[in-house]
This record gives sequence, structure tokens and C-alpha cells, in this order.
Amino acid sequence: MRRDTGTDDPRVRVRPGKGSRPRSKRRPDHSGKPRALVAGVDRGRYRLVMDDGGTEVTAVKARELGRGAIAVGDRVRVAGDVSGRKDTLARVVLVEKRRSELRRRPEEGEGREKVLVANADTLAIVASVARPAPKLGMIDRCLVAAYDAGMRPILVVTKKDLGDATMLAEAYGPLGVDIFVTNLGEEGLGDEASGVAALREELAGRETVLVGHSGVGKSTLINALVPKAERAVGHVNEVTGKGRHTSTSAVSLALGGGSGGDAAGEGGRIVDTPGVRSFGLAHVSPDDVLRGFPDLAEAADGCPRGCTHAASEPECALDGFAGSGEREAARVDSLRRLLAARQAPY
Repeated sequence: MRRDTGTDDPRVRVRPGKGSRPRSKRRPDHSGKPRALVAGVDRGRYRLVMDDGGTEVTAVKARELGRGAIAVGDRVRVAGDVSGRKDTLARVVLVEKRRSELRRRPEEGEGREKVLVANADTLAIVASVARPAPKLGMIDRCLVAAYDAGMRPILVVTKKDLGDATMLAEAYGPLGVDIFVTNLGEEGLGDEASGVAALREELAGRETVLVGHSGVGKSTLINALVPKAERAVGHVNEVTGKGRHTSTSAVSLALGGGSGGDAAGEGGRIVDTPGVRSFGLAHVSPDDVLRGFPDLAEAADGCPRGCTHAASEPECALDGFAGSGEREAARVDSLRRLLAARQAPY
């Protein structure tokens, strides 16, 4: 039967209508595809390290994964050409469940929450003794982010040749944070004397994220731990004491090798991140922080509902815990400093 076109003009032609076949709910199973580690992200291209042999592959993301679905450290399944040959392109079709997420917002209450790194075990917070001076507020906020992500935090102090790290040890000793002091400013010091050997031993077999302000020496530290990395090293402004960004995006490096190597991480991997100026923590609650301190969390069970655990809370059970000894008081003070750092403008 001829469709009514609204005119008798024989020159008018109407395209036939398309069918309305319903979309199938069945989706392809990608669980058997080759597995890889996301070692770098650069303008829509993903640098992958294949589990089978450590081949480096460049890939794009499948459309169905959506925006922001992939982060450095993700374990993914890959389709297409995984040979790693020049001018070949694979496709990431599945992101496996993450065991940890290091997250932040650019500013408090603003911007979109972002996953910086996935599946890391350890957060190495890098701070320099001087040039630039250590900012305890920033370190505190990184600690909060680590406890929220379920990661183990450590503090790596750089530039020992410029000053004393005692103040940092006193500030974070009560929290039980392991501290590693390094000195890469003096030429001729070996790995033992510079502190690099002890740090390398600590990171072996782990997946570690390095985070810190620009200019604290992250790139220099990376080059000492991963000789083939050849990360660009910046300089600190003599007037302001601030550094410049040398890393523009996060990148995962095999400990003791280059960006490829063992994707499974048996020898350990390090993720170098761009220097951060802010670390928004609007998504973190006091209970998220308390999970990192089992003894304090147990004491806080006696707090009234809605207690923020601040020193100004009249019935906070942590006051009683703090009164049981000098060590306990120091831990409560440190915890309250971390809780206050969640809302501080850093």
C-alpha cells in the first residue's frame, strides 16, 4: 500500500521506514580476552603492559565503558591487535574490579571526583626537608586519602642534606607511619648511604603511588629507584621556594626497570603522579579515617551518634582514651589533626 505523502506529485519520493527491532540484552563475554595493566594515559590513548610477556601495547577505550572509566593501575581485558607492533591499536573492552582507588577532588565541593590511581597497595607521601618546606596540612590530607582508599601510607623525606627531619618524625611517629629519609643531593653517595636501598627494599613486590607537592624531588627519587625511567627533573624557584610540574600525567614504572616489565608486579611497580597543589577530601567521612586506626575506632564506639570526634565534642569517647597515657594522647591528637585536615583549604 502506497504511503500518503501529502501530494500527488510523482517526483516526490519517500524513503522506506526503518524497522524497530529491539536491542538485544545479551552482551559479549570479554572475560577470556588477554589481560593487561594500564601503565599510562595520554589524550585518549592507553599504554598497556600485557600480562603475557610484558609487551607494551597502545589501545583506545571501547565506547560502552564511558567517560573516566579507566585509570592508571587498572587491570583490563583487551581485544584487537596486542602484538605491540608500530602503528597498531588495540581496544580496552573490560575493566576488572578494583581492589583500591586513590581519589581526590581538585577543590573542596568543586569539580568532578577523580580516581588518580587504581589497585595500589602503598601511598608514599614525598616531602622535602626544605626548598620547599614541608606542609603538614598537605601530608595530613594525603594520609586521610590513603586510609580512605585502604592503602598503607609511608612518608618519604627528601633533601636530608638541606636540614633535619626530626620535626616530621615527631609529627607522624604517633600515627605509626613508617618514615624513610633520603639524601640524593650529595654526589657520590651509594644506595645505602642515600637511603635509596632501604626504600627500594620496602617497595619491592608492592604497587606504590608517589604523591607530593611540586619540587619535593619525586622525579629525582624515581630516577634513583628506576634507573631507566629518565624522568625529567625540575628546579625550585630561589625566591618563592616552589617547584614546577615536571610530570604531566600519572605513569606506572616497573621497579628496577622502565615503563614496561612485569605487569603482574612481582618485582614491584611505582606510579609517578603530577605534583599536586590541592587534595580535596569532601567524599571522606570521619569513620573512613577511623578505619585506619583500629584501637581508636574501638574507643570511638562509645561516642554518641553523630559525634565528629573533634576536641570540642563534649561527650567524645576519645577523650577517655587519651587520658589513659602519653602515647594514647598523642595518637588522639594526631587523629584529630587528620580529621581537621579534611576541611582545610589546601
